[in-house]
Amino acid sequence: MRFGLAIPTDRVDAAEDFLSPDGVSAIARAAEEAGFESGYVTDHPFPVQRWLDGGGHHALDPFVALSFAAAATTRLRLQTHILVLGYRNPFLLAKSILSLDVLSRGRLVVGVGAGYLRGEFEALGATFDGRGRLAGEALEALKSALSEDDVRFCGEGYEARGNTMRPRPVQRPCPPLWMGGNSLPAIRRAVDHCTGWLPFPNTQAMAKFTRTPALESDEDLVSGLGYAESYAREVGRETRLEVGYSLETMAGAERTMRDYRERSQSLADLGVDWLAIGFPDRSRAAYIDAIRRFGDEVIAKTDGAEAPAPGAATSTEVKQ
Repeated sequence: MRFGLAIPTDRVDAAEDFLSPDGVSAIARAAEEAGFESGYVTDHPFPVQRWLDGGGHHALDPFVALSFAAAATTRLRLQTHILVLGYRNPFLLAKSILSLDVLSRGRLVVGVGAGYLRGEFEALGATFDGRGRLAGEALEALKSALSEDDVRFCGEGYEARGNTMRPRPVQRPCPPLWMGGNSLPAIRRAVDHCTGWLPFPNTQAMAKFTRTPALESDEDLVSGLGYAESYAREVGRETRLEVGYSLETMAGAERTMRDYRERSQSLADLGVDWLAIGFPDRSRAAYIDAIRRFGDEVIAKTDGAEAPAPGAATSTEVKQ
């Protein structure tokens, strides 16, 4: 099992602690020292106030925030969790991806999704209806830009007629791409285009807002994993799809480190490879204390939690 830590760039209520250069750097270093495999950030460039009033959140630009984390560390992988594909032209997105991968010496993991916040799509001039189909198209476009010369690709609202992007990313043919979402089309996009799948806990009540099916139990997760495996066989995919999930629903003072260890092991037994977690602590010092406790009492005591050698890059080629 590998663990990813939330770098809390959503905490505008405590900006000096969490959104400052020192804050992002200190939390990233603490995560690396504690044995976390990755540090991740979310993506909300211009959310609607109604959503914020209902519990939504802000975020720093993911590539800018992760560049500070990259400069402060040497091993920690840098993860978007998740980046909304429809918000950006895929070729501009490809340039951001390769830039961070090059400057971090091959440590980027790109978690992406189709998105769900209509008002944010509209504010950014992005297409909301058909966003799932367009997400698949965007994945094809950015992978072409990252790995090919003389790219010729026609998408909705953009076209490459013989374009080339350099330098190449350190990770070839491109950094790992992980598709988020619980729907069957999202799982198919993960199998068809990506190296990983990011399902997330989602109640029936929340499903109408997040616009992806509920995932309320281990049985729901197993069902999704089974579908991914059967679809992979159907299309002839040879490499295993990695799976990242969340311990967020367990976060809280009532949970012990033993609870976290046991839950981590049970999810590993189901086929989960990565687990993401953040902490509710309201200051940087308390957040870093929680990171260290988790590292000592969960990561260090969880089977298979050993990290690769510093600077090691992983081949991400999807064979189909």
